[in-house]
Amino acid sequence: MNEAISPLALRPREAAKALGISARHLWQLTKDGHIPCVRVGCGKRKTVLYPVADLQAWLTQQAKKGGVR
Repeated sequence: MNEAISPLALRPREAAKALGISARHLWQLTKDGHIPCVRVGCGKRKTVLYPVADLQAWLTQQAKKGGVR
């Protein structure tokens, strides 16, 4: 039995594609603290992940208030 597992979080490139924005724009939103992310690991090997549930909630919130300014 081979069930597909939905990811709990997306890597930056996947998150940008899912949101329909460029990776550069996603990084700017992340850097400015506008979009929810989780940093995993330490030092230079730190990975930035975007929890799917948080992205969905963020997108819904942006739609209600008219987007990021």
